[in-house]
Amino acid sequence: MKRRTEILIGLLCILIAGLLIPQHFTMPVENASAKDYNQQSFWYYPWGKSGTHKGVDIFAKKGTNLNASTSGLILYTGKIKMGGKIVIILGPKWRIHYYAHLDEITASFGWTNRNDKIGTVGDSGNAKGKPPHVHYSIVTLLPYVWRIDTGPQGWKKMFYLNPITYLKTESE
Repeated sequence: MKRRTEILIGLLCILIAGLLIPQHFTMPVENASAKDYNQQSFWYYPWGKSGTHKGVDIFAKKGTNLNASTSGLILYTGKIKMGGKIVIILGPKWRIHYYAHLDEITASFGWTNRNDKIGTVGDSGNAKGKPPHVHYSIVTLLPYVWRIDTGPQGWKKMFYLNPITYLKTESE
């Protein structure tokens, strides 16, 4: 019983520590600004096979540097069908930062700092043949149940955060 209590206290400390780590954002696409993405694109419906657009597409010339928008642990780099070449980073506040459609991945598993280069803008995955861009999403591992609504895929809103809100804060 004592061992179980120690483990629970340890896990609680790790959870709290993750929530207390400061979160600072920067625009992930080098030299991009608010004019390089649609302010209304988050949670846009209907949106292809995914139904609802759960992120923001930041457009730039193919090969433009893509930098980590916040510090964190790179959990995955690789290729998937819809996202093409992707990078997934666990950042502060237990949030997953998902970057898709890269042309090149330069990051690998391990720690990255905000503004470290993780790849380049591209058109991989289901973006092939479309203007080069990075799809950027933020997913919280701790559900925000108060955000659920009755809209299309409204229950998923408890996990997906609007990255545009964070990009505006940093770039204004």
